[in-house]
Amino acid sequence: MPDPSTPRLFDLTGRTALITGASGHLGFAMASGLAEAGCRVVVASRSLATARKVAARLGGAQAGRHLSTVIDHLDEASIQSGFAAALQHAKRIDILVNNGHEPLGSDWRTVSGAEFNRQLANATGYFLLARLVRDHAVKCKRPASIILLGSMYGQVASYPDVYVNVSGASPAAYHTLKGGIIQLTRHLAVYWARDAVRVNCLSPGPFPSAAAPKKLIQRLKAKSPMRRMGRPHELKGAVVFLASDAASYVTGHNLAVDGGWTAW
Repeated sequence: MPDPSTPRLFDLTGRTALITGASGHLGFAMASGLAEAGCRVVVASRSLATARKVAARLGGAQAGRHLSTVIDHLDEASIQSGFAAALQHAKRIDILVNNGHEPLGSDWRTVSGAEFNRQLANATGYFLLARLVRDHAVKCKRPASIILLGSMYGQVASYPDVYVNVSGASPAAYHTLKGGIIQLTRHLAVYWARDAVRVNCLSPGPFPSAAAPKKLIQRLKAKSPMRRMGRPHELKGAVVFLASDAASYVTGHNLAVDGGWTAW
């Protein structure tokens, strides 16, 4: 049999992806990328109405057939019921993008113990949902690709001067969370490799939303080797790569899409 062509390697036709947080700034771009690669997408959100709106906006060959489900990844019961509902409607889940995230405004000066622990619970939700996808794939004897969302701030510290007189410091709990997610990726990848379940991490660099203070963006640009911020569509290729057969021999990897930030 001849080797698959490059277009075929990146083709996600016939596969179904579940993505959390798809209504967000970066989540929608990644969901769009998967849909445009031929994937049927199940959009997960804490609000069913929001999930349905996002699913209706997605294009690709499966336009009009994308699905929605309710998942609050900080609630174990919601993870269980939301995944079951997704599976009931989609019949299969081949790809998981753990992107949902409850943000934290408190920095090291003001964060309480309860707030810190709640931030770390984002990783618990990632693990529980990933395990459900792994167990489903093993039961069906099919391969799967699981992608966890890390961050450049899971690898390097933030510059304190970037935030002075603009906002609070980059939250310590967030850095702890994202560093843990990168390590969780490695751990699960090793344990699940023989199950034909690949686990990788996608770590965006600076991708501020339109609501971010202009002064903060200017300071971030000055710290970036490329002297600019990331654009949401620049995550499309990375998520499709990790989800597809183009990355069939890639597992336990942390792919930084950060304009060179972590290369300093």
